[in-house]
Amino acid sequence: MSKIYLIHAVEIAIKPIKEAFESHWPEAELVHLWDETLSIERAKTKQLTPFLNRRIEELAKLAIEGGADAIMFTCSAFGSAIERAAKNAAIPVLKPNQAMFEKAIALSGNIGMLGSFAPAIEGMEEEFYQLAAETNPKAKITSVCIGEARDALKLGNIELHNQVMARGASQLAHTDVLLLAHFSSAPAAALVAAESGKTVLSSPMSAVQYLKTQLSKS
Repeated sequence: MSKIYLIHAVEIAIKPIKEAFESHWPEAELVHLWDETLSIERAKTKQLTPFLNRRIEELAKLAIEGGADAIMFTCSAFGSAIERAAKNAAIPVLKPNQAMFEKAIALSGNIGMLGSFAPAIEGMEEEFYQLAAETNPKAKITSVCIGEARDALKLGNIELHNQVMARGASQLAHTDVLLLAHFSSAPAAALVAAESGKTVLSSPMSAVQYLKTQLSKS
């Protein structure tokens, strides 16, 4: 049995990833680490601070010391810090959107992304283009950030969140594939797909499928 440490910055990301594991890898042993200071501090600054970089590395080290076979971060606002932590790890350390981006780039060169947390978007686009440069340099991504959707999630109004995300998809009608930027956005996948008529990828499902495949090879 594989032991996966899931490191969260926001509570609203926990349920979607649990459901993804239940659907695609129920036999995995999950350990959840939730550090709310990550999201609080990240919302204060456009760039990752020394504190946030250090904290990400500390959490990864804690997971490794706990016997993790792999680590998955579920918040999309810490990409470069996760990359640094991964360099010092002998186990897979997965950024939230890595698997989703790779799958999207393989499907199309014209991709749209729906997000709800502005501090994460710029870094995610940088990650996308880094991956695209390796396999499809002509690929491009267009992002739309819908803060109202995040507000709805914080209030526990999943239905409103999904409706707002689906409406936001109309701004990306010119794209071929739609991505839901955050783990917390995953519940909107079915409605966004139905309303847009496009292929919709979510981070949790893509990440679980990718990580299961990677560990089965080891």
